[in-house]
Amino acid sequence: MTLVEELADFVVSSSFDQISREAVEQLKIRVLDSLGCALGALGAPPINTLKSLTTELGGSPLCTLIGEGSGDSKTSPDRAAFYNSALVRYLDYNDSFLAKGETCHPSDNVGAVLAAAELSDSSGKDFLVSLAVAYQVQCRLSEVAPVRSKGFDHTTQGAYAVAAGVSRALQLDARKTANAIAISGTALNALRVTRTGKLSNWKGLAYPFVSFGAMEATLLAQHGITGPLEVFEGNKGFMDSISGRFEIDWKKEGEEEGRLDAVLRTILKKYNAEIHSQSAIECLLDLKEKFNLKSEDIETIEVRIFDTAYNIIGGGEEGEKYDVKTKEQADHSLPYILAVALLDGKVTPTQYEEERIARQDVQKLLRKVKVFPDKAFSDSFPREMRCSIKIKLNRQIGGKLEISEEKRDYEGFVTRPMKWEGALAKFDSLSLGVDSQSLVKRIANTVKDLEFVKVRDLTKLLGEVRKRKDATT
Repeated sequence: MTLVEELADFVVSSSFDQISREAVEQLKIRVLDSLGCALGALGAPPINTLKSLTTELGGSPLCTLIGEGSGDSKTSPDRAAFYNSALVRYLDYNDSFLAKGETCHPSDNVGAVLAAAELSDSSGKDFLVSLAVAYQVQCRLSEVAPVRSKGFDHTTQGAYAVAAGVSRALQLDARKTANAIAISGTALNALRVTRTGKLSNWKGLAYPFVSFGAMEATLLAQHGITGPLEVFEGNKGFMDSISGRFEIDWKKEGEEEGRLDAVLRTILKKYNAEIHSQSAIECLLDLKEKFNLKSEDIETIEVRIFDTAYNIIGGGEEGEKYDVKTKEQADHSLPYILAVALLDGKVTPTQYEEERIARQDVQKLLRKVKVFPDKAFSDSFPREMRCSIKIKLNRQIGGKLEISEEKRDYEGFVTRPMKWEGALAKFDSLSLGVDSQSLVKRIANTVKDLEFVKVRDLTKLLGEVRKRKDATT
């Protein structure tokens, strides 16, 4: 039996009783968080472009498009997976999983799994199982087979996760599931240039495109198309060409000792910024509040942080972070993120509007932020997200010309997980642009009771959402 066939057996044997009560609660929180991100992204320019293209190309009306204002606004499963995944991903505000050599966003799977569950008229309980499977596959592959250092994007592992979750939602047998995963994993290997240098719209659309391709691969397998079953271990397969050798015993993944609980090791974003910045933002905002800091007080801001954060958002190996002109560049620039946090006292989608990015107060202050890697902090990652901030002042505050703070985590990290109430507050804030707040409340309540409803109960509500004409993204 090949590795992908073992993985397929794991997928088809998965069941709701393999998910702990705590993990069920956190899965529902991830769904709520993802849908909040989606509602908050309605009307964004790249989303509007994708919406126009989806309308132009059409497709069999099988799966709901979120936010179209009519429960009857539907398209083909692959295009719904692409569009809805793009909504979840665009703000870069959804959850993350941290491994030593890889970071991914497992809720990137929500759009595709939701479309497949709607297509198959799944129960909410089966949808949660399918989503838990996608989380498990992506998180475990990220741990044992990281690809970032090889020049590949984390969406590469996502190809296996989406196909696994979609296959489970469509109730495919083991043979068809293996072929779906094999086709998807062979076809969708993405380059890391997506997230290096001058960032483009593709940063937010790369995983949605994987959702599109993996959905198509799974539908092909459902209709009898076969794929290379030695995709992992075969000649010039994933191990040979990209990841190197690794081992996962998929038989143990769903057993009592392992369970479908990978979601418990994922983290939510408290602030709308790249995941590795979260503890640093909380650290800086604590200093701002404690000393009533103003931008004119600042001489320099010195940040010490773990090497992954330094390399991705601090000016390390993935490019300098001071030339910031676009939303995609801004939310992956630690100097910008910290500068705007100090100026505005928050980091939300508003901080990435074009006018805000261009303003001279933030452009001037971000150049005073200096970022350095710290070995001790790096050694403790990903168990902790350690950072320290030292601010040199140009006038005495509280008798000091220098102030500092250190953090090991933040609210939303595995050591301080976000509860339903916190996730609901975030969801509500992201949904303010929706024209019916009573509909928003019904969506939240449906997610809270998800294991007791049908998926189509949820997708019908999502299709009825309409963005207020006076709202901005």
